[in-house]
Amino acid sequence: MTKLVVIGNGMAGMRTVEELLSADPNRYKITVFGSEPHGNYNRIMLSSVLSGEKGLDEIFINDLDWYHKHQITLHSGAEKTVIRIDRRLRKVYTQDGTIADYDRLLIATGSNAVIADIPGNTLNGVISFRDIADVQKMLSYSKNHKKAIVLGGGLLGLEVANGLTLRGMDVTVIHNNAALLNRQLDTQASQILQAELEQKGLKFKMDAKVNCLVGNDNGHITAVHLKNGEEIACDLFVMAIGVRPNIKLAKAAGLYCEKGIVVNDTLQSYDPRIYAVGECIQHRGGTFGLVAPLYEQAKVCANHLCAHGAFHYVALPTATKLKVTGINLFSMGDFIGDETSETIHFSDTALGIYKKLVIKTNKLVGAVLYGDTQDSYWYQELLEKDESIAAIRDAVIFGKAYV
Repeated sequence: MTKLVVIGNGMAGMRTVEELLSADPNRYKITVFGSEPHGNYNRIMLSSVLSGEKGLDEIFINDLDWYHKHQITLHSGAEKTVIRIDRRLRKVYTQDGTIADYDRLLIATGSNAVIADIPGNTLNGVISFRDIADVQKMLSYSKNHKKAIVLGGGLLGLEVANGLTLRGMDVTVIHNNAALLNRQLDTQASQILQAELEQKGLKFKMDAKVNCLVGNDNGHITAVHLKNGEEIACDLFVMAIGVRPNIKLAKAAGLYCEKGIVVNDTLQSYDPRIYAVGECIQHRGGTFGLVAPLYEQAKVCANHLCAHGAFHYVALPTATKLKVTGINLFSMGDFIGDETSETIHFSDTALGIYKKLVIKTNKLVGAVLYGDTQDSYWYQELLEKDESIAAIRDAVIFGKAYV
């Protein structure tokens, strides 16, 4: 039987395996390597575990019995981390010396949390938010400590801040931009969001930069110094400032990489025996961090691993549907606009609703929805069709039901 080795036991890699098993369950003898001592879990739900909405056992997608049932060999834990790929001999080697042969190799190593280059970033109590171990550390801190600081006002940072607040901590978010979620929202929507989060108890230092982290004699963080001279007491400092594709292993193996592992429309690397999916890849210049494109990549990759050869991966215009601390948000395309575009706004402060559509030459090119996102998929369809909306322009802001 043909041997498939999968490096990475996360959402993208295992979704590819699921698609493969559905399409051709007997084609491969599958071996999976994962650095965490668990089965496959939904990383997106970690914030729900932190906030108490979900238990840890509720976020697992495939438990250990699932691997056994499908005759998949799973090597999990830090000692089973793959440290070398020998493309000539078609073998992978782990930290503890385990060796596996492959006929086809799927790399799904995901991404690594960005650690800011700040003096004091190695102090105890300074962590990132990437996996189950990070959540367990935060839950432990929340029982015995009071003051938390989250660096980063993006989606991940706000979810961490909300979760720690619900766990009883006094939380301040430090963001280097004047607007929260500045990659997903325009200024007005960001201001509405910040005001609503402040009502929930969160504090913010906007357009701020950290100078250094200060610790005590035991090497534990006690305070954060900002560039403006301000000092904030701190027991737990969480960095949530983004991720970078994890391509170290692929580069060491001589695979062509730029920002990520460069793949073609079939998710194949420059080595025809090696495929890659997820946050570690670069496709037509773009990298990925949302679930929807990762799952589409999994479908295409499995199709070609099965030798069906019918699908090609196409990256659709960016559309982001989020739920931040119970607040529904949606953005897509060019939601800022320029001098060649026009915008349509609708706002109802009493209901907490804000909508903005960006139109260029009678075509929808971008949108921001705050509070009411029920028409998000319809707006996305209008954008992707790239057709004139002139006939419905006067009513388009009110949603599909009014056109």
